[in-house]
Order: sequence, then structure tokens, then C-alpha cells
Amino acid sequence: MSQRHIDVSVLASEACPVSEVLDHVSGKWSIGILVAAAQGPVRFTELERSITGISRRMLTLKLRKLERDGLLVRTVHPVVPPKVEYTLTEMAQELHKSLLELTDWAKRHGGAVAAAQAAYDRAHND
Repeated sequence: MSQRHIDVSVLASEACPVSEVLDHVSGKWSIGILVAAAQGPVRFTELERSITGISRRMLTLKLRKLERDGLLVRTVHPVVPPKVEYTLTEMAQELHKSLLELTDWAKRHGGAVAAAQAAYDRAHND
């Protein structure tokens, strides 16, 4: 047996801030909003139409959360009716690039992951 011990509490404390940030940006709705807003200023109704299955209430909550996290800027134009647009911050634009890389990785390796799952299931269901 190995004499080397790893202090898991240290690893957990280092991972905690990372996990917290990833929880904020990795949700299904957050990713959809960030991807939709990456094309430039986008209005609430455009977001609502482009993100299949999201309710108005959930969209409102997620937009506020992403704005609070410093990932979106909400701009209200003084017109009637009010025009509100959302744009990505510089930090979110950097995140968007990472999301595109992750998407590309998933496309390249999705088949291999599915094959590994099928092989695992066959080996463990016998």
C-alpha cells in the first residue's frame, strides 16, 4: 500500500471556488443564453425564442444571475416601449470561446464516449 496520503480537504477547498463558478455557467439555460448573446446585442424576446423550452420566469432569473456574475450587461434604451438588450462582457466572450472548444471536443469524442458507455454496460450487466 502507498505511504503517500492526499489531504482531500485541501483539494476540496481549492476546488470549491472553481465548482461554484462552474455551477453558475454550466447550467443548460446559462449556456444557451451565453451562446445566443454571443452574436451581439440581443433582446429578451429574441432570447426567449432562441432557447427552446425556457419559461419567461426562468429566463428572467437566469439573465439576472448572469448579469450579477458579470457575464452579461443589460442596457435599457429610453424609448417607448422600453427596449432592453443584453450583451456579453469581455469575461463572458472569453468563456464563450471555451464553450466552443468544449463543444468541438464533444463533437469529436461523442462517439467514443458512447462506445465506452456501451462497453461498460455490457461488461457490468452480465
